[in-house]
Amino acid sequence: MLSITSQYLARFRRLDAGDGTPVLLPVTGAQRRFALVRAMDPHGRPDLVPMFFAFPRGTVDPERLAAAANRLAARHPVLRARPTVLRGTPVLRLERPQVPVIQETCAPGEDAATVLRRALGRWEPEGAPLRLFLVPDGPEGTEEVLAVVLDHSACDGQSLARLVEELGAGYDEGPEAEGPSPADVAAELAAYQDAVLRQLDAEERAGAPEAMVYWGERLRTVCEQAPVARPEPLSPGTPPSGSAALRMPAPSGGVPFPELLNACRAAAAVLYGAGHVVPLGYPWGGRPAGAAPVLGCFLNTVVFPTTTGDAPTASATAAAWWDDLDHAATPFDAVVHAARAAGSGWRGRLDGMLTVDDTRRQPPLRLGGVTGREIHVDGRAVRGPFAVSVSQGPELRLRMVWDRAVLPDHAAESAFTALADAVRTPVPTAG
Repeated sequence: MLSITSQYLARFRRLDAGDGTPVLLPVTGAQRRFALVRAMDPHGRPDLVPMFFAFPRGTVDPERLAAAANRLAARHPVLRARPTVLRGTPVLRLERPQVPVIQETCAPGEDAATVLRRALGRWEPEGAPLRLFLVPDGPEGTEEVLAVVLDHSACDGQSLARLVEELGAGYDEGPEAEGPSPADVAAELAAYQDAVLRQLDAEERAGAPEAMVYWGERLRTVCEQAPVARPEPLSPGTPPSGSAALRMPAPSGGVPFPELLNACRAAAAVLYGAGHVVPLGYPWGGRPAGAAPVLGCFLNTVVFPTTTGDAPTASATAAAWWDDLDHAATPFDAVVHAARAAGSGWRGRLDGMLTVDDTRRQPPLRLGGVTGREIHVDGRAVRGPFAVSVSQGPELRLRMVWDRAVLPDHAAESAFTALADAVRTPVPTAG
């Protein structure tokens, strides 16, 4: 029987009629996951990856910024492509670079965060995958906030550093700078196609029968536990999500990933009760050997069955996690299929998400010699019940956001306390 990846490639190849229609590009398993998630969302909302930078007011020249962003999109195919589903097959359709710089204003009593939450809530999935928003922070504020926002199907967190660096360099070149030559554009497109096909080849091998058996048994008892949307509506003006954050001294060498998974188990136990097998996702992997470092070919989402209620040792969690990594390249939709074939009722929704990054690899955005100050805009709509992000560096930063339509603040705050306590005092290793 053909793997899901083989079936996808066969369908994709039947779409290219070779008649001069706009170029269609295949998508990786990681990109197909976002198509799956969007299809399951009752409102069809895309996943967004935003970055927010505060600059002294008047720093950012919108014309210069738009020129730099469109040159960037001309160079990178995924930044001018539109995710779409054609005859049931997810693809990217190449378009001309059209990166908008949207200038918003604050009404009396509003700040930039309020305006940006509203702007991102209006995001139309059919538009450009990269969009920029510029907002003065209040009528009398001394700062302006620039939001650099991507559709998640175009970029992952590990690609953001490169994008920020290239956007800043393009801005410094000025609005009259020439874009990439046709030869450079063609070379980058060829590199992108090669990287994606190499990735799909790796995913086809990773979806072998033995991997499907492994994931079927591993996730057989998984079933998403998040309750349906709460019957009582949020009070008018209440942001759709809540958040909590904490900074603490970083241990030498950082916190091992299995300990962070254990900490997420503690949070899940508070949120969903004891004894459940909860699907938690985390990004993992890398580009296949020989692939160019193109934007858009990025990490797979791996599922970790987070059993609540019991307290396995850190070594037990680490052992299970290491076994999972042997099969981490299996594409997400194939993993869901394997779980359902094994008898699970899981449909692919995740009850939690864990991401980890290194703050030392996050360069700031510099425009015209001025360094932007990265900020958070809380209260935005979030995907899934809760998500934990961990930044490791000179200090350890824990952050958790949750969907207020699903989880009440008091429960989420208790879960964050359990998470933080578990990071401070990891489960001891057996023996």
